[in-house]
Amino acid sequence: MMYTHPDGEPVLELNDEQSWKLLEATRHGRLVVSVGGEPDIFPVNYLASGRKIYLRTAPGNKLAQLTINSKVLLETDGILSDEAWSVVLRGTARVLSNSTEIAAVEELGLKTWVPTLKDFYVEVVPTSVSGRHFELGEQPEREI
Repeated sequence: MMYTHPDGEPVLELNDEQSWKLLEATRHGRLVVSVGGEPDIFPVNYLASGRKIYLRTAPGNKLAQLTINSKVLLETDGILSDEAWSVVLRGTARVLSNSTEIAAVEELGLKTWVPTLKDFYVEVVPTSVSGRHFELGEQPEREI
């Protein structure tokens, strides 16, 4: 088991450090953007470094929407046979345009998932991070 749950509780609230360790060890998630009150969600691969999230993208809805409304949410999770976890990061996204910043992110080794051109680098600076760890199992019987 990845984490010890107190008193046999099946859900454990993770602290910032635990949440960041999971974010740093994972490379995939979902990016949520919202424009005009309409949310949209995109699968992404990302890299966590220096308590920031970096991703690459191509021109399209995702890039347009995060430049219109920079408030985003990133969710990532993991599921094993007897445990699971989920981390949600809220933050502000910006497209990197400075060649020094782009070179620094390139040195981190951020690769694309799909063999397509993704020439835009996006940085997400978190405003909050939260996570939960779950012990999986059957629903218990109700007490009468």
